[in-house]
Amino acid sequence: MSTTPTIDSCIVETSDGVKLHTTIFKPNPYENEEEEGLGEEISKNSSWVVVLVHPYSILGGCQSLLRGIASGLSRKGYKVLTFDMRGVGRSTGKPSVTGFKEIKDVVAVCKWSCENLSVNKILLVGSSAGAPIAGSAVDQVEQIVGYVSIGYPFGLLASVLFGRHHQNVLKSPKPKLFIMGTQDGFTTVKQLNNKLKSAAGRVETHLIEGIGHFELESHAYDSQMVIFIAEFINSL
Repeated sequence: MSTTPTIDSCIVETSDGVKLHTTIFKPNPYENEEEEGLGEEISKNSSWVVVLVHPYSILGGCQSLLRGIASGLSRKGYKVLTFDMRGVGRSTGKPSVTGFKEIKDVVAVCKWSCENLSVNKILLVGSSAGAPIAGSAVDQVEQIVGYVSIGYPFGLLASVLFGRHHQNVLKSPKPKLFIMGTQDGFTTVKQLNNKLKSAAGRVETHLIEGIGHFELESHAYDSQMVIFIAEFINSL
């Protein structure tokens, strides 16, 4: 599919009054109408929205880092939302060090998407520190039916900040996919596997050989992330 998504923006308000700058990527069903199967694929995926949660706000994480993945998924027919968490860009509020206040941000955006985009299934995707934050929101919104982590920081050092998030996603019965480079500087493959031994429900992993944490976050791997995420949605 090669359609160019339409992009809109809005403000989503959280339960504690923070206003989040949110971007909506929608597939364009009218472009390239002659492409075989285009309309069918857009129709099939129209009940889904993918909500993307950006990396650590305090280290410069923002929604623009996820624009390539959002555009790629939208071209496959999915509605996609990115947003700046509290204290980032044009969003109000202040970021928290451990990411617990940001759980409210994820929940608010997910609920807004169901109320305003005519969807009933959410795939929640978190990148880097956005993965534990997203993971803590998985069971707080009924319409979230699956979770994808890109570079979840399970390692010992990162656990000082994000360790209290771990059990929230591991105990969830909802299907989960963990994508990681084998040279991730925050989490070793052994640490990932040990954590996932205790995970409930269906759990899958994609390990990318020789790739580091920040390399996996780069736009060079956006198209690969789109493939993994779309394949996971199709399996749900």
